[in-house]
Amino acid sequence: MSKTIRFNAFDMNCVGHQSPGLWAHPRDKSWKYKDLDYWQDLARTLEKGVFDGIFIADVIGYYDVYKGSNYHAIHQAAQIPVNDPLQLAAPIALATEHLGIGITASTSFEHPYTFARRLSTADHHTKGRIGWNIVTSYLESGAKNIGEGGLRRHDNRYEVAAEYIEVLYKLFEGSWEEGAVLRDREKRIFTDPSKVHEIGHKGKYFDVPGYHLSEPSPQRTPVLYQAGASGPGKAFAAEQAECIFVAAPTKSVLKAHVADMRRRVAEAGRDPKKVYIYTLITIITDETEEKAQKKFEEYQNFVSYDGSLVFMSGWSGIDFGQYAPTDAVKKVETNAIHSFVEHVAGGDKSWTIDELAKFGGIGGLGPVFVGSPSRIADILQEWVDDTDVDGFNIAYAVTPDSFEDVVGYIVPELQKRGVYPTTYKPGTLREKLFGDGDYLPANHPANRYRDIEAVKREEAAFNAATLKESVA
Repeated sequence: MSKTIRFNAFDMNCVGHQSPGLWAHPRDKSWKYKDLDYWQDLARTLEKGVFDGIFIADVIGYYDVYKGSNYHAIHQAAQIPVNDPLQLAAPIALATEHLGIGITASTSFEHPYTFARRLSTADHHTKGRIGWNIVTSYLESGAKNIGEGGLRRHDNRYEVAAEYIEVLYKLFEGSWEEGAVLRDREKRIFTDPSKVHEIGHKGKYFDVPGYHLSEPSPQRTPVLYQAGASGPGKAFAAEQAECIFVAAPTKSVLKAHVADMRRRVAEAGRDPKKVYIYTLITIITDETEEKAQKKFEEYQNFVSYDGSLVFMSGWSGIDFGQYAPTDAVKKVETNAIHSFVEHVAGGDKSWTIDELAKFGGIGGLGPVFVGSPSRIADILQEWVDDTDVDGFNIAYAVTPDSFEDVVGYIVPELQKRGVYPTTYKPGTLREKLFGDGDYLPANHPANRYRDIEAVKREEAAFNAATLKESVA
């Protein structure tokens, strides 16, 4: 019997997200991304479908690799214009009771001290339904526009991210003890100062000496998502992530990736079954096979060839505009998303530029499943059984239709088969997902930062020993 299948919705605070050109479809409403009622209506639909959450992607910068300019990105609204994702947390929480809210934010563009307060605030406002998708960013344009001149090298970005998240753990887990906030009206003591600690962080990239500005939120540290699939990205995910998002063009690629991640998580001393892996897909469905195929063909008429290659070029760092449509995609070392190049140029299928553009025209780098509810349910169960993936990060072709179709057709079929939840568990997002409490588990690396005074003593001893060794 198949294990329980999990769904997330994959969206972005922009037009079209990963289906360039589909914004022109008469039923698409992604142009309403600026309106809170759009997001609240979508969130209610997803909660009706018992989705784990809505995962909101983000990029800082714009796609200017294709043909050496950002013309086609702007022309086709390829993730520009794009608004801040974190500001959607509160309105989505107000419209729902259970839906998780995963927010993408980069370790490359915001100081951890101020970001920690923004995350804690969102976790308070949502009563513990926030997740953070940890990314290191891949667009040169973003780094240039905040005065850095360009991106750090790929592996170095993960070195920075490791220290970044260490600072956050110290702030979230160690700065304020349990019971620090008393709210004692009789004694007129709101907070016990002896239970609030400076974190004293002095590292290679960040100096953060003081206290966390926010009192502990329901989860302290939000649920940790990670989507990096390069070597350094996998190592980071194995140590830190609770939910891992992948994009695999084929089932064989996905199976190898899932097995690799389970092994890495176990080697990191964590339970590999307590880390959920979701793979990117797009579902196009209707009452019958014929109606679903007709809908797919209708959608294909709106795909933007240039818009698709804007994304492919931006994700890979390779300007696909310099090649003929019949040329083969070749592996080139870049400073962008290494896993993209490895899977597409070094995977088990050879691609031409034209095939790549058509593949990415709807739903980005994930496969598109087309068919009746019964056929789609068969495919999803097959992928779960054959690859050991936990669930699916569902992108849209046309919104909100694509999500409404999944909730209206696919969810009931999976529930009928007994492989999809029918209700939510109570509690925070972490408790709903894993059932082990609101906080990160004891075997997570964040646990060592819960006694911040002990951490500071340990670091002081290490620094003293290092200094003594260097003098000797």
